[in-house]
Amino acid sequence: MTVKVAIAQINSTVGDLAGNCARIVEFSRRAAAQGADIVLTPELSLTGYPPEDLLLRQSFYAKTARMFEALTLQLAEFKDLHVVIGHAIAREGARFNAASVVVNGTVLGTYCKCDLPNDTVFDEKRYFSSSQQAFVFVVKDVHFGLNICEDTWFPHAPARAKAAGAQVLLVPNGSPFHMNKQYLRYDMMRANVVAHGLSVVYANLIGGQDELIFDGSSFAMDGKGQVRAQLRHCAEDLQLVAFDGAEPLDGAIAAELPVEAQVYHALVLGVRDYVGKNGFPSVLIGLSGGVDSALTLAIAVDALGADRVRCVMMPSPYTAEISWIDSREMAQRVGVRYDEIPITECFNAFRATLAHEFEGMAEDATEENIQARIRGTILMALSNKHGSIVLTTGNKSEMAVGYCTLYGDMAGGFAVIKDIAKTLVYRLCAYRNTVADVIPQRILTRAPSAELRPDQTDQDSLPPYEVLDGIMQMYMEQNKSIAEILGAGYRAEDVERITRLIKINEYKRRQAPVGIRVTHRAFGRDWRYPITSKFQE
Repeated sequence: MTVKVAIAQINSTVGDLAGNCARIVEFSRRAAAQGADIVLTPELSLTGYPPEDLLLRQSFYAKTARMFEALTLQLAEFKDLHVVIGHAIAREGARFNAASVVVNGTVLGTYCKCDLPNDTVFDEKRYFSSSQQAFVFVVKDVHFGLNICEDTWFPHAPARAKAAGAQVLLVPNGSPFHMNKQYLRYDMMRANVVAHGLSVVYANLIGGQDELIFDGSSFAMDGKGQVRAQLRHCAEDLQLVAFDGAEPLDGAIAAELPVEAQVYHALVLGVRDYVGKNGFPSVLIGLSGGVDSALTLAIAVDALGADRVRCVMMPSPYTAEISWIDSREMAQRVGVRYDEIPITECFNAFRATLAHEFEGMAEDATEENIQARIRGTILMALSNKHGSIVLTTGNKSEMAVGYCTLYGDMAGGFAVIKDIAKTLVYRLCAYRNTVADVIPQRILTRAPSAELRPDQTDQDSLPPYEVLDGIMQMYMEQNKSIAEILGAGYRAEDVERITRLIKINEYKRRQAPVGIRVTHRAFGRDWRYPITSKFQE
């Protein structure tokens, strides 16, 4: 007898209990219409994930419980449909990350998460207690067990489900995206679920939550470790997987995307959800004629539409004519509002005001930073007046070494490419131009420059970006030692300089806007180094 399991790849919003409830009902209705027997929703699908310190408020649990009860009654209209709902519960003085099976208006049973992740971006031991209790239910003679996300990254929770009689493991997930994450998910399922002779249905959350991106990419895997169904990347989706006994039959498999496409779609989703879920009507971008602001503009337009994006070019005395030309062309290609607000008069006014203080002193980074801060002030003034959020355009390479200005180019509400190394910026631009040619070629080929002094280029102050990114990734992302980085062939002076700059610019990064995470280690939740420290490696 065939059992049909619907994977409901839902975009939940943290704390939007009514909205999340409506999404679960809508996906259940669609699944029921296609003949589903089971609907599997993602981890904490009712509350959104991660709720962070909302989980410390008793009122959050009380309201969640009321909404869960109401949802249970609403789902009764779908006769004999088993819906797996992720929700947070509080009982007997403990809190749990739970998933309940609801059928015909009643709760068939509840499973509570066993393995609580407490590294990288996760803090679940701060909020939840662990449970060692398995839960298995039967639909058409097939025994389905439940695990939740991290449970399947270790062997013992799947083993308990198997011992309790499970033949198929249903796994709600809140697994955030980073590059090449999907291959790691496959490996973990094969090692810890399939190794026990279980098939697995893996339903992952979709959507942006502050800096985290949940990419969906849900799947079904048979007992031999073969992927039999694969849902879309970075999009809501619903797919029914038919089971012949405990073995999933072949279903639709979404096309595998190159890593540049994966990252680009994740950035688009991150901007769309951050702007949309927080209720901003539109966005502002300071356009410079450089590659970083060009990429940020392309992402914003793809996420929101041209009518919700405005660009402002703010030329200084050092802005090259080609920067004006390329900025105008880029704005024209994507169809956004474009304005030019020169800052020369403001800059001269600052110089005049500070002339006595700076008498006899040569111009240096002070004057460069004044220009950046004038631009930041203008963008924030427009933001205040019109309600638009400013998207900053700094990349990870610059954030790593402090090649950015507090209250200047760092001023804004959301840092779109904060976790994108400069070398990856160019790859993403090249990818976007394969979809449609929106970024002028000269932006991609000219030497990058902040244009804050005559004839300036980034390489006046920094090593080549290939070198900077390589050292940064080994030291910061891979946690390699100085000796290991030197062993990779980098010059000692470059290694010493870049690692020193990473350390001394922690104070800047702490004051940067929240930004999208696409690597397995981003500045922010993953990186928790002290500002005040005398440690030398």
